[in-house]
Amino acid sequence: MKAQDLMTYNVQTCSPETNLAAVASMMWENDCGVLPVVDEQAKPVGILTDRDIAIALGTRNQQASEIQAADVMSHTLHSVVPSDDIHTALKLMRREKVHRLPVLDDNGNVAGILSLNDVALEAHPIGTKAPGLNYEDVVGTLKALCEHRHPLVKPLQAAATA
Repeated sequence: MKAQDLMTYNVQTCSPETNLAAVASMMWENDCGVLPVVDEQAKPVGILTDRDIAIALGTRNQQASEIQAADVMSHTLHSVVPSDDIHTALKLMRREKVHRLPVLDDNGNVAGILSLNDVALEAHPIGTKAPGLNYEDVVGTLKALCEHRHPLVKPLQAAATA
């Protein structure tokens, strides 16, 4: 199974100058939680998630219409190509702790988005004769994404060391 078999086509994008109010509106209208940010040549230069918007608005004393995508987008872009094996994409999601990957065509333009949701909906129970993805593939990726980036100190351990 390839990324192109599961990816979402007709992906909405925004420019670095698009304000967060417009981005949030696009996400709402298109039922998505991520927009690739593209330059004038339609080449991806970053990615913006609904979480990025929430954090930006919660930590700045500015209106959404006053903040540009470039101010809060991630400049690190992890991507796959349509012909990449789905397990390769899952390994990348696990390693980079991302829920979604832009799928780039041969010209480096956004051809689609592969999300963990797309993958989960295609997975089959372990032991079935269905080829491709199984629940273990999805759960393993989800577990990796759920790991805390900053280790948490358990309250009892903190009290014992105080």
